Amino acid sequence: MQHFDRVLGILLFLRSTSSTSAAELARQFDVSTRTIYRDLETLSALGVPLYAERGRKGGVRLLPGYFLPPLMFTQQEAIALLLGLTLQRSLRAIPFPIERDLAEKKLLAALPDPLRSLLAKTEQLVGFEQTSSDIFHPEPTQHEPEVAASRTAEEADFQQSRTISTFFQAILDGNLVLMQYASPYQKHQRSVLTEPLGLLWDRDRWYLAGRLAEQEERPVRLWRADRVLQTNPRRPMVPVQHAFDVRELLGRNWLRSAMEQWRQLSPVKIRLSSTQAERLQEDWYYRHAHFEPTTEQQVIMTFGENNPTFVLELLRWLGPGAELLEPQAWREQMREELGQMLASYPPNDL
Repeated sequence: MQHFDRVLGILLFLRSTSSTSAAELARQFDVSTRTIYRDLETLSALGVPLYAERGRKGGVRLLPGYFLPPLMFTQQEAIALLLGLTLQRSLRAIPFPIERDLAEKKLLAALPDPLRSLLAKTEQLVGFEQTSSDIFHPEPTQHEPEVAASRTAEEADFQQSRTISTFFQAILDGNLVLMQYASPYQKHQRSVLTEPLGLLWDRDRWYLAGRLAEQEERPVRLWRADRVLQTNPRRPMVPVQHAFDVRELLGRNWLRSAMEQWRQLSPVKIRLSSTQAERLQEDWYYRHAHFEPTTEQQVIMTFGENNPTFVLELLRWLGPGAELLEPQAWREQMREELGQMLASYPPNDL
């Protein structure tokens, strides 16, 4: 390894650890400790703020707040990053949108002229399809807050970008966030003081993952970013501890606990054929319902829903073999609608 490459490697190694010894660096880079000390002197001469602690548990570390100088990218690395930035443009809102545009300009400036002029038109070269609409799970419109309903689409996306940027910055700073949250399922806005944990993007929506700061038992909860009207970071009295992995929510696992709660509050039971049950278990939403086989050919599906329109539409889509068991009142409504449909198909006069 050349001297310059090793010095840069030491700097990257120190960035990834709190403290390390010269002996450990020597083993890592297969050189003598004398060589490591010379390399550390080179870094100090270049202005890198190093701090050395003596003793058995001592070591070398970077002072807090140090950032690496700009790094050079290969052509392929720069293209890969530009494609990632282009993908972000296809989202309705992104964290730190101004910084995203600045990063793209910096990357383009580092490329040769012929390649720069070509990749400046990346959006014309690479396309990312928008998420298609979901006819089985339409957005509720009842009780939409007047403040949110009065926004234009551009204003709503700008507010959402600001929300997720503030939320993500609070994660980095270890702050709490006080949010004004408006849901179509509730008539009034409410204030939510949350410990921010992460961000989740699903079906063209950003979700804020966090815990309620004022509860002792604090399971991870999700709030839709487009329903947040205002955010205000708050520095906590004690440092926030972020023990969280967003990968545990992927595969739509974030829906599981919510579906269990809804099933207890507004249970709906449908008897299905095993084939119909298998088909619904492929759906991103209904796969989290409870499926209980009763025979080899029949399954009872239980989920939560308080809107009969969605359930009756599902039953009509499933067709023969699906029977609504509960709620009883909805069975009567289903019977009336099926009678009206049957009237449109009179027997042929022979």
